Order: sequence, then C-alpha cells, then structure tokens
Amino acid sequence: MTDQELYRHAKTVIPGGTGLLSKRPEMFAPEFFPTYFKSASGCRITDIDGREFIDFSICGIGANLLGFNNKAVSRAVINTVNAGSFSTLNPPEEVELADRLCAIHPWASWARFARSGGEIGAVAIRIARACTGKSKVVIIGYHGWHDWYLAANLNNADALGGMWLKGLSPHGVPEELNGTAFACIHGDTEALNTIFKEYGNELAAVIMEPCRHEPPQAEFLAAVRTGCDHYGALLICDEITAGWRCCFGGAHLKYGLEPDLAIFSKALGNGHPIAAVIGKKQFFDGASKAFLSSTYWTERIGPAAALATIGEMEKSNVSGYVNDYGDRVMAMWLKCAGKAGLPVKLTSSFGCLANFAFLTPLPNAVRTLFTRKMLDHGFLAAMAFYPTLAHGEKEFSLYAQAVEAVFTDLAETVAGGETAIRKALAGFPEAHTTFARLVK
Repeated sequence: MTDQELYRHAKTVIPGGTGLLSKRPEMFAPEFFPTYFKSASGCRITDIDGREFIDFSICGIGANLLGFNNKAVSRAVINTVNAGSFSTLNPPEEVELADRLCAIHPWASWARFARSGGEIGAVAIRIARACTGKSKVVIIGYHGWHDWYLAANLNNADALGGMWLKGLSPHGVPEELNGTAFACIHGDTEALNTIFKEYGNELAAVIMEPCRHEPPQAEFLAAVRTGCDHYGALLICDEITAGWRCCFGGAHLKYGLEPDLAIFSKALGNGHPIAAVIGKKQFFDGASKAFLSSTYWTERIGPAAALATIGEMEKSNVSGYVNDYGDRVMAMWLKCAGKAGLPVKLTSSFGCLANFAFLTPLPNAVRTLFTRKMLDHGFLAAMAFYPTLAHGEKEFSLYAQAVEAVFTDLAETVAGGETAIRKALAGFPEAHTTFARLVK
C-alpha cells in the first residue's frame, strides 16, 4: 500500500486514524501530507513511499528537541534493550533520574514517573487532591485528554477553546464532574482572582503552562502564587511543551516562579516515552499515600533515554540554540513575505516555538496550499515550527529558498481573490481547524 492508501485503511480499523490527533494528515494538508515514516534521522524523515523530507514543522510534536534518532540517546536505549529493558525488578536509572531532576530544580526533593504527558498531568492532579483533601482545579493552558481536564468543557462546550485549543469534546466525560474544573485565560488576573474568591477554599490546584507564545506577565504569575498560598492550593507548572525548549529545566526557572509540583514529558526523552512529576518536600507524604501504580511506569528505556537526553541538552545548550534558530526563521518568514507582497504576521515571541499566520482572504485555505507546495520542495512545513539541535545552516538555506518561492506563488494566487484561492485547492479539502492552538 502507498502512504495514502494505508491511512485510508487505518481509518477503518483505528478510530480517528491515529493515536495522536496532531499527527493526522488532515491537520496539515488532507490527501497530500504523508502519514507514516520508514526512517528518521536528524531533521530528515523518509516516508513509506520512499520520499525524503526535511522537517520544518512540529518535529515530533516538540518531543525530538535534539533531532530524530539522536546518536547518544539511541545508544543509551540500544544498550538498555541489549541488557534487558524490563523484568520483575525495578530499573536503577529511575533513582538516578529522580536525583538528576531534583538537582536541576533545587525547590524539588522527589519525583514520580510515568510514560506520557497526559497521564503525568493526571498523576499531578491526583497528588494535589490527595495532599489537600479538595477536588476543584483551575486550568491555565493545555494539559491533555483526561477527564479532570475536559470537565471544564461540560458547562461551556468551548471553555478551553477560549484559552489554547478549540474542538476539545467532553463526549464521554461524566456529567458528575461538571463544576470541578475552571478555565482561566493566561494573563487575566481579574478573572483569576474572581475564581479564587468564589472557589478558593475548594481548590486542590492551579495547573498552568508558565508560557506559550508570549512572555508571561509578572503580575499574573505573582497572583497565581499568592492565591495558591492563601487558599492552600498546589501550584502545578506544566512544562511538557516549554520545558527544556524555552529554558533548560523549564520556563518557570526562567521567570522566577516556584511551583509546588512540575510536570515534564515530550523533550525529556527525545522521542522515547517518559514523563515526570517533581515536587516539594512537604508533599512527599501525600504523593506516597495516593494510589499511583502502573506496570510500564517501571520499564527501563524511558529513564535511560531521559538521562542521556538531559546530558545532551545541557552539554549543547540546546535551548539557546533552538531559540536563536527559530528567531532567524521568523525573521526570514517576514523578509520573504515582504518581498513577495504576501501579508503575514508572527504569532509567537519565542523562536523555540516559532509561529506565523497568513493575513489573507481564506487564510486556512492559504495555509493548506503553503503546506502542499512545500511538500513539492521536499519539506514538511506548517505555520508552526519547533526547531531542533539537528537543524543546521544547510537546512536553513534550503528552507529559505523554498519559502521564498512558495510565498511568491501564493502571493500571485492571493492577488486573484477567493475564487483563485479555491481554484488552487483543485477540489481538495482544506486542513482541519479544530484542535488548533490559539495564538494572538
């Protein structure tokens, strides 16, 4: 089967087609964007049809901060597999990883591990509820798919869409959880204080991404910390996306915010399943008493990969590299757009999470065309770009040439108005816009 044929079959045997919505080709360019890979190395991917692409899109959804198949990490994983990755006993690497994370975060004194971002978020919420004896949660950001999070959409079908993500259906979430989770837009101090005033004594936690596309407001961070202290709620920093990428160890370190718990995944294992929650000493007993147990949380590959990844991230100053690289890419987008006469704007202040948007008629159709045309130049490309350590000067030069050519083509199409844009789609559907990250 070809790549597209296999995906059409997959949708008949796998509900949703893929395990991760963000990897569905419909999110990029339906019937054009490849779905399956045969091999990946650095920032290059070969699909099952044998086509090689340079990835200037989401690069493993932000997990492959060092690049695909990083040699040092892969070596650690292969050695672990050869020695035996699972047994009746526990891996000593998890103890070493706990010590390593606590050394990087002096405010923390313990760690628990899982294997995915969504489940470590659920673990952190369980710990917060166990430590406080309370149940309600304030949500400031995107934190996964579990019931505790999607409960915010039970009373308002798009409460979470007002913050970061649209299209998160609470279908299947018990109605009994209505009123247990409250969404607050990052930076809205007034709304936050209103929630504290009304529900503060019932709050187990405030969970937040320290930042996403813009630097956080110091006033807001202070209000979160002060409110949690006053009402006895735990402050949980979600570093699953920003952690290691924005700053080694996490964005909360960069902005001087001391949480009670912090959670990590994605880049922590550079593509290998590992997730961690770390916490202050006074919450050790609560975390110990809460029932948290899963067979594959004790496999050996995750901790081994994390230790190798942390070593490589620290040695290479990867956060500084990807921020600088992303800044150059965003400047290049503006330069090429200006030269072509194509209206675009940057939608991120951080190079490590570079983003732009088209300011054209039918912008979603135009972004679909952009992705389709970039495929013809050998690039996986979208309006979001997660730089990695593997992106170098050669890749930048090739990408800039392709962007300049595609922006010029798009400018000519856009000049013809909506009719010309629809004609350029040639009857194929636009990229899906649900579950889209909201940016300014």
